This record gives sequence, structure tokens and C-alpha cells, in this order.
Amino acid sequence: MINLKQTLHDDGILLPDDFFYNIQKFKEHLFKWNKIHNLTGAKDEKTIDEFIYDAIFPLSFLPKCKNLLDIGTGAGFPGLILAMGLPDTEVVLIEPSPKRSSFLQFVKADLKLGNVRVVKKRVQDMESEFFELITSRAVTDTEMLLELSKNLRDENSKLLFYKGERVYDEVSKDMKHKIIKTKNRHYLLIGEN
Repeated sequence: MINLKQTLHDDGILLPDDFFYNIQKFKEHLFKWNKIHNLTGAKDEKTIDEFIYDAIFPLSFLPKCKNLLDIGTGAGFPGLILAMGLPDTEVVLIEPSPKRSSFLQFVKADLKLGNVRVVKKRVQDMESEFFELITSRAVTDTEMLLELSKNLRDENSKLLFYKGERVYDEVSKDMKHKIIKTKNRHYLLIGEN
């Protein structure tokens, strides 16, 4: 089992003072809700900690941004976790599932996360609004994510997609991108100069 606090500290990831308190409360809520609503396949603390680490690791390489959109947040990965780590960033979580968006709304209220907005709809139904950073994990392939997010970004926006090793099949040579690898994850950062 990973020691989340120690591992993040060892990676040099600076987090707000209340991050681990919020994470603990989030996990308690997730376990409770998951028994009834099956929000995520992750059922044990070890797996949840790995998901949290996976979600927050990009803070080690991402530039600061004033707003962020997470497409298909699900049970909170990565968008809600990033919101806890980035209290000065406005974070919009898009989640069409009523049970998952209700969970996100509940956690937002319980933890008093003033920087979070939960939008219960599909990304293609969102009004046009520009975000400095767009993230997504386990939603669809890169080409489709680029298509779905085209009305939500401009030429300065960056996109961070949480991918597996097949990411190399999803990027073209002319796409400005960078792939950051960890043991279990390939982070595709698009729009990196």
C-alpha cells in the first residue's frame, strides 16, 4: 500500500494544508456512497489512494491556471482531487450521471469547496466557455476528446488526458504534445510549447 502523504511529499508536490483532511473526508463519503450507488469500481483504500495519487501527480509538472474543466469526472477523478490541490483554481466538473453528479455536489458542499462547480450534463451540451486547462480520465480517445472540447478552449488552452500505454496510437506527429510517464500512467499534455 502506498503512503499517499509520504509519496506526494517525496515527489515534491506542494499541497494546501487542508488537502489530506479533505482527502480523508472524501474517502469516507466515497466508501459510504459506493456501497449504495456503485460510483466507482475502486472498492478498497489502496486502490482509492492509487487513484488519488494518479489524479494529483500532474501538479508536479502543470503550470498554474485560473480555471480548469474536467470532462466526465465520475466519482471525482481527477477533477475533484485536483480542485482540492488547487484551491485558487476555479474547477468545473462535468458529469452527466445523476448519481455521480449528486455525489460530487455533496462532497463540494460538505468540504466547502468554493472553487468547484458541478455541471450535470454531457460535455457537448455545455455552453461555450473557455478554460485554460481541460482534463479527462478514462472517457474516450484523444481525437474524440479534442472534438468534444473544441467550444471550451482557445489557442492558449492546454489539455491533460490521463491515458494508458496506447496513448502513442492516439497522437499524431504534428500535434504539439508531451507525454509524461509514471509507473501506471501516461499523461498526455497537449498545447505544450
